[in-house]
Amino acid sequence: MIERIDEEHVLYAVHLQLEQDHLITVGKLGTYQFKKGTYIYVGSAKRAIRARLNRHKKKEKVTRWHIDYLRPFCEITKIITYELGDGECSLAEKIRKTYNGTFPIQRFGASDCKCPSHLIYLCDGENKKEQPQP
Repeated sequence: MIERIDEEHVLYAVHLQLEQDHLITVGKLGTYQFKKGTYIYVGSAKRAIRARLNRHKKKEKVTRWHIDYLRPFCEITKIITYELGDGECSLAEKIRKTYNGTFPIQRFGASDCKCPSHLIYLCDGENKKEQPQP
């Protein structure tokens, strides 16, 4: 796993690899068919970013965030942190455009904002373009 973590950063992108299709219930969002492939979850931690990322690394835990429902089925391949910039919604959109990805589930990780989603699905894997640098 590749990690580029800066304790001063507030935003992060967790790259997840799903090896086969899965039907997964994501809390109150509902049940969805997740296709095999690469996903990137964008989140934020105003303090203690390393603790938040360490929690995301665990597969077994109390489900608190949408990512907690997906995590047991995936392997983390990369974690990158970012300065606050324009926020997690803007970062999610920037990453989606960079990789030509899609938002597979509306409101995933975005229940407290107005953007479509904080989960990006990459149809062709991660080999399109380099991710925006921190």
